[in-house]
Amino acid sequence: MNLKQKEKYQVLIDYFSAEMPNPETELIYDNDYQLLVAVILSAQCTDKRINLVTPRLFDNFPNTKTLSQASQEEVFELIRSVSYPNNKAKHLIQMAQRVESVFEGQIPSTVEDLVTLSGVGRKTANVITSVLYEQPNMAVDTHVYRLSHRLGLVKKTARTPLLVEKELIRHFPQELIHKAHHWLILHGRYVCKAKNPNCNACGLKTNCQYFKTI
Repeated sequence: MNLKQKEKYQVLIDYFSAEMPNPETELIYDNDYQLLVAVILSAQCTDKRINLVTPRLFDNFPNTKTLSQASQEEVFELIRSVSYPNNKAKHLIQMAQRVESVFEGQIPSTVEDLVTLSGVGRKTANVITSVLYEQPNMAVDTHVYRLSHRLGLVKKTARTPLLVEKELIRHFPQELIHKAHHWLILHGRYVCKAKNPNCNACGLKTNCQYFKTI
């Protein structure tokens, strides 16, 4: 990594360390089970919508044991306002059944084990391990992918989420990766939007490849 690239990352770290020193997920949860369910539900859906849905779901199914015994129709009725409720209801039940049968009712704590669960891909597993255990894993959603390219944090040839993930992990200090995940997501959600980014509110304009083109 050359000095220019180091400086790009350092500018971002300095900015967010001051502006957002303790970033957190906007999903509301009380334990690892609830976070896993919420993240599975959040695929292609807003955190705000998920936070409206999960209280009733958790009241009815407070753990993987009760969820593993639920019918798809029961779960569907509680999550019908989220995107793809049929598929997600099926995934949630199958996830709970595997946690009960293979992991003795304990939510796995590694990416390798988490991705064996229904409805859990690499991005979801990275979120869980980063949020719960501060493991140096980077979940690359549309916000992270967009900002990584706009800010010149990754090469133009990094055209897949996995390539972006690998570059970000290589360049961010390991102890900050779990924070950087939230920094990029929240900045992308509220400031550097896909359409009509609010550049006036952004303190990273001097570090932004996109801003130089507009």
